[in-house]
Amino acid sequence: MKKIMVVDDNIASLRQIEALLADDFEVSLAKSGETGLKMLSASRFDLILLDVEMPVMDGFEMLAKMRENPLYAGIPVIFLTGNKQLDIKVRCLKEGAADFIVKPAEKSVLLHRISLHISMSDNYRSLEKLVRDMSDSLAITFSELIEFRDEDTGGHVVRTSLYVELLGRELISTGAFSDELTEATLESCVRAAPLHDIGKIAISDSVLLKPGSLTAGEFAVMQTHAQIGADIIDGMLQLTPSLYYLQYAREIAATHHERYDGSGYPNGLLGSAIPLCGRLMAVADVYDALVNDRVYRKGLSKELAREIIFDGSGKSFDPAVVEAFRHICAKL
Repeated sequence: MKKIMVVDDNIASLRQIEALLADDFEVSLAKSGETGLKMLSASRFDLILLDVEMPVMDGFEMLAKMRENPLYAGIPVIFLTGNKQLDIKVRCLKEGAADFIVKPAEKSVLLHRISLHISMSDNYRSLEKLVRDMSDSLAITFSELIEFRDEDTGGHVVRTSLYVELLGRELISTGAFSDELTEATLESCVRAAPLHDIGKIAISDSVLLKPGSLTAGEFAVMQTHAQIGADIIDGMLQLTPSLYYLQYAREIAATHHERYDGSGYPNGLLGSAIPLCGRLMAVADVYDALVNDRVYRKGLSKELAREIIFDGSGKSFDPAVVEAFRHICAKL
């Protein structure tokens, strides 16, 4: 059954609408915009009926705050208003509402409008998922084409994406970085992770596939892949700004070789100046590189690789991310 939230400061109005919808929908009631936002953070709703005129936070303010959060941005909102003036109706639509209904609501109109907008929203989400899946598949395929220049690194982009997700979920479960790490941001990080080494497309095979140690000059060339990758993704983002996850992809490409102590590259960022997505990717990338064969060495045992990650806490890696890594080791 579809879930509807009704937000109105008038109790009688809330009860009336609840009675009209109860047979067809699961209905939740909120007496204020503030309460409605709290309920949104705790549960998922398919549509919101929102009163325009409320004290403290009116309907327009609540809608604006919803649109700031990508988790709520796609939920259709129908404004409820007792004001029959044309300028209010026009503002409802300009502010981003899917529709408006004049109170008191008539049951057949209410049910028709709700069903129409939920159906439209479901269709849009299905199309959005299709586009997202196609985009992700193209990103992974392109990244693997770059990766397969080195036959020893097959599967790296898929494995590191999984490690980023496991690390992020562990941090979310502990409440760490709650101001910047949410389900939405983690999803973007995981989608972005396969593109972390896209800049290697510009590195010559003589450097990328060299079986021995790199010279200082060759290592300097290799280091350029981080900024090159960020620049490539920045170009992609300018062409497709709606692909929000590319913002994280750009940060990951640019910063996954930065070190927590400031000795990394390309910019020598220190500590929390390194974006969290880059700090997650750093641990995932190094661990996978350690346990798998490379052209210049055989892979290490998982036990030894773990000790290297642990020893890098506060030096190469964010201590909080290393602690999360410690808790997920059994899953790797």
